[in-house]
Amino acid sequence: RYTRPEMGRIWSDENRFGKWLEVELAAAEALAEAGIVPKEAAHVLRDRARVNVGRILELEEQVRHDVIAFTMAVGETVGDPSVARWLHYGLTSNDVVDTAQALLIRDASHRIEEGLARLGEVLERRAWEFKNTPEIGRTHGVHAEPITFGLKLANWYDTNRRNQERFHRAARELEVGKIAGAVGNAAHLGPEMEANVCRRLGLE
Repeated sequence: RYTRPEMGRIWSDENRFGKWLEVELAAAEALAEAGIVPKEAAHVLRDRARVNVGRILELEEQVRHDVIAFTMAVGETVGDPSVARWLHYGLTSNDVVDTAQALLIRDASHRIEEGLARLGEVLERRAWEFKNTPEIGRTHGVHAEPITFGLKLANWYDTNRRNQERFHRAARELEVGKIAGAVGNAAHLGPEMEANVCRRLGLE
Protein backbone atom coordinates (compact mmCIF):
# COMPACT_ATOMS: atom_id res chain seq x y z
CA ARG A 1 0.00 0.00 0.00
CA TYR A 2 1.35 3.42 -0.97
CA THR A 3 1.77 5.90 1.88
CA ARG A 4 2.49 9.60 1.43
CA PRO A 5 6.12 10.42 2.22
CA GLU A 6 6.62 12.20 5.52
CA MET A 7 7.60 15.56 4.00
CA GLY A 8 4.60 15.42 1.68
CA ARG A 9 2.34 14.80 4.66
CA ILE A 10 3.76 17.83 6.49
CA TRP A 11 2.94 20.13 3.55
CA SER A 12 -0.44 18.57 2.76
CA ASP A 13 -3.59 20.69 2.91
CA GLU A 14 -4.87 18.57 5.77
CA ASN A 15 -1.81 19.18 7.93
CA ARG A 16 -1.54 22.85 6.93
CA PHE A 17 -5.12 23.51 7.99
CA GLY A 18 -4.49 21.40 11.09
CA LYS A 19 -1.68 23.78 12.06
CA TRP A 20 -4.01 26.71 11.47
CA LEU A 21 -6.39 25.09 13.92
CA GLU A 22 -3.56 24.60 16.46
CA VAL A 23 -2.92 28.34 16.35
CA GLU A 24 -6.61 29.16 16.67
CA LEU A 25 -7.05 26.87 19.68
CA ALA A 26 -3.91 28.15 21.40
CA ALA A 27 -5.20 31.70 20.94
CA ALA A 28 -8.65 30.83 22.27
CA GLU A 29 -7.15 29.16 25.34
CA ALA A 30 -4.78 32.07 26.00
CA LEU A 31 -7.71 34.48 25.71
CA ALA A 32 -9.81 32.31 28.02
CA GLU A 33 -7.00 32.33 30.58
CA ALA A 34 -7.06 36.15 30.40
CA GLY A 35 -10.84 36.23 30.85
CA ILE A 36 -11.55 37.53 27.33
CA VAL A 37 -13.05 34.32 25.90
CA PRO A 38 -15.39 32.21 28.08
CA LYS A 39 -13.42 29.25 29.44
CA GLU A 40 -16.20 26.82 28.59
CA ALA A 41 -16.15 28.04 24.98
CA ALA A 42 -12.40 27.40 24.76
CA HIS A 43 -12.96 23.86 26.15
CA VAL A 44 -15.70 23.15 23.61
CA LEU A 45 -13.58 24.49 20.76
CA ARG A 46 -10.72 22.19 21.78
CA ASP A 47 -13.11 19.24 22.04
CA ARG A 48 -15.16 19.71 18.88
CA ALA A 49 -13.29 21.83 16.33
CA ARG A 50 -12.13 19.79 13.36
CA VAL A 51 -10.64 20.33 9.91
CA ASN A 52 -12.54 19.21 6.80
CA VAL A 53 -10.34 20.01 3.80
CA GLY A 54 -13.06 19.38 1.25
CA ARG A 55 -15.47 21.73 2.98
CA ILE A 56 -12.83 24.44 3.38
CA LEU A 57 -11.98 24.34 -0.33
CA GLU A 58 -15.68 24.31 -1.23
CA LEU A 59 -16.32 27.41 0.87
CA GLU A 60 -13.20 29.12 -0.47
CA GLU A 61 -14.64 28.82 -3.98
CA GLN A 62 -17.62 30.84 -2.73
CA VAL A 63 -16.04 33.44 -0.44
CA ARG A 64 -12.66 33.79 -2.22
CA HIS A 65 -10.76 33.98 1.06
CA ASP A 66 -8.87 31.04 2.53
CA VAL A 67 -9.04 31.97 6.22
CA ILE A 68 -12.70 33.01 6.10
CA ALA A 69 -13.48 29.66 4.46
CA PHE A 70 -11.40 27.89 7.11
CA THR A 71 -13.14 29.58 10.07
CA MET A 72 -16.56 28.96 8.55
CA ALA A 73 -15.84 25.27 7.98
CA VAL A 74 -14.33 24.76 11.43
CA GLY A 75 -17.23 26.66 12.98
CA GLU A 76 -19.64 24.19 11.35
CA THR A 77 -17.88 21.28 13.07
CA VAL A 78 -18.30 22.95 16.47
CA GLY A 79 -22.05 22.78 16.03
CA ASP A 80 -22.84 25.69 18.33
CA PRO A 81 -22.72 29.24 16.89
CA SER A 82 -22.49 30.76 20.38
CA VAL A 83 -19.20 28.87 20.85
CA ALA A 84 -17.94 29.07 17.26
CA ARG A 85 -18.12 32.89 17.43
CA TRP A 86 -15.05 32.80 19.71
CA LEU A 87 -12.93 31.06 17.08
CA HIS A 88 -10.47 33.57 15.53
CA TYR A 89 -11.43 36.20 18.10
CA GLY A 90 -9.05 39.15 17.98
CA LEU A 91 -6.91 37.60 15.26
CA THR A 92 -6.16 38.57 11.69
CA SER A 93 -5.48 36.15 8.85
CA ASN A 94 -1.72 36.56 8.85
CA ASP A 95 -1.57 35.83 12.58
CA VAL A 96 -2.86 32.35 11.83
CA VAL A 97 -1.18 31.72 8.48
CA ASP A 98 2.29 33.03 9.39
CA THR A 99 2.39 31.40 12.82
CA ALA A 100 1.18 28.09 11.42
CA GLN A 101 3.85 28.38 8.71
CA ALA A 102 6.47 28.50 11.46
CA LEU A 103 5.05 25.26 12.88
CA LEU A 104 5.19 23.61 9.46
CA ILE A 105 8.75 24.78 8.88
CA ARG A 106 9.74 23.50 12.33
CA ASP A 107 8.33 20.03 11.56
CA ALA A 108 9.94 19.96 8.11
CA SER A 109 13.26 21.13 9.55
CA HIS A 110 13.22 18.32 12.09
CA ARG A 111 12.83 15.79 9.27
CA ILE A 112 15.73 17.37 7.36
CA GLU A 113 17.91 17.37 10.49
CA GLU A 114 17.13 13.69 11.02
CA GLY A 115 18.19 13.02 7.42
CA LEU A 116 21.43 14.96 7.85
CA ALA A 117 22.18 12.99 11.01
CA ARG A 118 21.62 9.68 9.20
CA LEU A 119 23.85 10.86 6.35
CA GLY A 120 26.57 11.69 8.87
CA GLU A 121 26.35 8.21 10.41
CA VAL A 122 26.73 6.59 6.99
CA LEU A 123 29.65 8.83 6.00
CA GLU A 124 31.46 8.13 9.26
CA ARG A 125 31.00 4.37 8.93
CA ARG A 126 32.12 4.33 5.32
CA ALA A 127 35.11 6.59 6.02
CA TRP A 128 36.44 4.03 8.48
CA GLU A 129 35.58 1.20 6.09
CA PHE A 130 37.65 2.73 3.28
CA LYS A 131 40.40 4.34 5.36
CA ASN A 132 43.06 2.21 3.62
CA THR A 133 41.55 2.19 0.11
CA PRO A 134 43.94 4.19 -2.10
CA GLU A 135 42.86 6.53 -4.83
CA ILE A 136 44.56 9.23 -6.84
CA GLY A 137 44.36 12.71 -5.37
CA ARG A 138 43.54 15.64 -7.62
CA THR A 139 44.95 19.14 -7.91
CA HIS A 140 44.32 21.73 -10.62
CA GLY A 141 42.30 19.13 -12.52
CA VAL A 142 45.11 16.58 -12.80
CA HIS A 143 46.42 13.58 -10.85
CA ALA A 144 48.43 14.30 -7.73
CA GLU A 145 49.72 12.41 -4.69
CA PRO A 146 47.64 9.42 -3.60
CA ILE A 147 45.01 9.75 -0.90
CA THR A 148 42.48 7.27 0.45
CA PHE A 149 38.80 7.08 -0.33
CA GLY A 150 38.29 7.10 3.43
CA LEU A 151 39.90 10.55 3.62
CA LYS A 152 37.52 11.85 0.97
CA LEU A 153 34.55 10.42 2.90
CA ALA A 154 35.90 11.89 6.15
CA ASN A 155 35.96 15.32 4.50
CA TRP A 156 32.36 14.86 3.38
CA TYR A 157 31.49 13.79 6.94
CA ASP A 158 33.05 16.96 8.36
CA THR A 159 31.30 19.17 5.81
CA ASN A 160 27.99 17.52 6.69
CA ARG A 161 28.68 18.08 10.41
CA ARG A 162 29.20 21.80 9.78
CA ASN A 163 26.11 21.88 7.58
CA GLN A 164 24.11 20.35 10.41
CA GLU A 165 25.18 23.15 12.75
CA ARG A 166 24.36 25.84 10.20
CA PHE A 167 21.02 24.29 9.34
CA HIS A 168 20.10 23.94 13.01
CA ARG A 169 20.80 27.63 13.66
CA ALA A 170 18.85 28.71 10.57
CA ALA A 171 15.87 26.51 11.47
CA ARG A 172 15.72 27.86 15.03
CA GLU A 173 15.69 31.43 13.66
CA LEU A 174 12.41 30.60 11.89
CA GLU A 175 10.63 29.28 14.98
CA VAL A 176 8.74 32.50 15.66
CA GLY A 177 5.05 33.37 15.71
CA LYS A 178 3.07 36.55 15.25
CA ILE A 179 -0.22 37.38 16.95
CA ALA A 180 -0.39 41.11 16.32
CA GLY A 181 -3.92 41.63 15.01
CA ALA A 182 -5.13 43.67 12.07
CA VAL A 183 -2.30 45.63 10.39
CA GLY A 184 0.09 44.23 12.99
CA ASN A 185 -0.19 47.04 15.56
CA ALA A 186 -1.18 44.77 18.50
CA ALA A 187 -4.02 47.16 19.38
CA HIS A 188 -6.58 44.44 20.03
CA LEU A 189 -4.76 41.86 22.15
CA GLY A 190 -1.35 43.29 22.97
CA PRO A 191 2.19 41.84 22.97
CA GLU A 192 1.63 39.90 26.22
CA MET A 193 -1.07 37.84 24.53
CA GLU A 194 1.20 37.26 21.55
CA ALA A 195 3.89 35.92 23.89
CA ASN A 196 1.35 33.67 25.65
CA VAL A 197 0.01 32.16 22.43
CA CYS A 198 3.50 31.60 21.00
CA ARG A 199 4.68 30.01 24.24
CA ARG A 200 1.79 27.52 24.04
CA LEU A 201 2.92 26.62 20.52
CA GLY A 202 6.60 26.32 21.44
CA LEU A 203 7.57 29.36 19.39
CA GLU A 204 9.42 32.57 20.14
